[in-house]
This record gives sequence, structure tokens and C-alpha cells, in this order.
Amino acid sequence: MPPLIRCEDIWKIYRLGDVEVHALRGLDLSIEQGEFVAIIGSSGSGKSTLMNILGCLDQPTRGRYWLNGIDVAALQNDQLADIRNQEIGFVFQSFNLIPRTSALENAQLPLFYRGMSLREQRALATTALGRVGLQGREQHYPAQLSGGQQQRVAIARALVTSPSLLLADEPTGNLDTESSREIMTILDRLNKEQDITIILVTHEADIAAYAEREVVIKDGRVLTDRNTKPGVSLSPTEA
Repeated sequence: MPPLIRCEDIWKIYRLGDVEVHALRGLDLSIEQGEFVAIIGSSGSGKSTLMNILGCLDQPTRGRYWLNGIDVAALQNDQLADIRNQEIGFVFQSFNLIPRTSALENAQLPLFYRGMSLREQRALATTALGRVGLQGREQHYPAQLSGGQQQRVAIARALVTSPSLLLADEPTGNLDTESSREIMTILDRLNKEQDITIILVTHEADIAAYAEREVVIKDGRVLTDRNTKPGVSLSPTEA
């Protein structure tokens, strides 16, 4: 079985006037289904650019990217939108919830774009909120929830479509220590118990420690790629 994610010789070049900025420089990466991977790098390392490409929010200048066997780099914008809706769940630092919409309605939003009936949307969103420990909070608005609870709603929204991949971009950046621990425990449980592939972008070592694999990005390239948990098999690119 091919890996869930396979990147070969990925370059991303931005042009600022007459200047070319190389955000990614021939990056190679392979991630198997069910892995929990932390991507670490300082500001300007290319980690956010890589996350955008993995999430089909941007395309490489050159190189190949396969997601679940699909050659993503060759897709058009509408096809990329379909991939994002069907294959990928996103969790962001700023939660990105709709303020005047309940937790249930926020969680069911991705299903609206699939054309599901309202009854199906509510059922799946209720289940997703239950998976992150928000039973009984379905009708609360974001302002009525703590930061940690808002991030749980965001995770439920990411899970509601049963994605192949969950991308978490600095998911604890706006949270206190206790809330950060709760969110990372949820992600760790989802990975271990439900085999959800998680890619976590962070600059915090204690948050990265929850992952079983750590990929350090520097100057647009993979600097190190190592297994951080004993007894966990290495991916083919690490062997």
C-alpha cells in the first residue's frame, strides 16, 4: 500500500518584484496512514508553506505530491476544493469558529457543502462533538465556551467528514498550559484509538513530544526526520 502522503522534490518559489524567495527547496517527505507527525521549524523555515501544500491550500512551483494515491499537484482549483472537503480536516491556532453560530452548527458546516440533509448533518456533528467531550454543549456559542472548548469544537468540525488526514497548525498557540494538555490528549487519543493520521505544526518542544515522529524543517528542506517513540516503526523514508 502506498503512503498516505508522498512528496518528491517539492519546490515553492515566490517572486517579490525581481527577487525570488525559495520557501521550499527540493523537499522529500513520506507519511504513512495512522502516523502522528510533528513538523517543527523556526519562522521562515518553510513549515507553514509545506502545511499549505499538504492541505491543498497551495500548490508547489515544481515537484510531485500524492495524497492517498492522488497526484494533487496536477489538480485544478475546484478539484483541490473537493479534496480539502473529502480528505482533509483542519485545526488552526485561532479556532476560526463563526461567532453567532452554535457549537453544533459550527461542527456541521463542512457537511453543508456536501449537500447532506440537515438531519444527517446534525447527527454526524453531534457524534463528532461527543468524540471531543462536548456532550451537552452543542447549543453553546463560541463566546460561551473557554478557549480549550472552542478548539474542541474546531477539532469536531475537522473530524465530522471522516477525513484521511488531520492538519493541526499550532493548535495550542492561543491556549493556556492545562487547555493545551487537554487538546493534545484528545489528538493523541484520536490517533491511537481511531488511526487518524495527524500532522502537527508547532515550535513548542513539549507539544511536539506528543507525536511519534518529528520532522525538522530548515531553509525549505528536511533537516532531520526521526522516530521519537520507542517501538514505533519507521516510515520508508527513515529506514
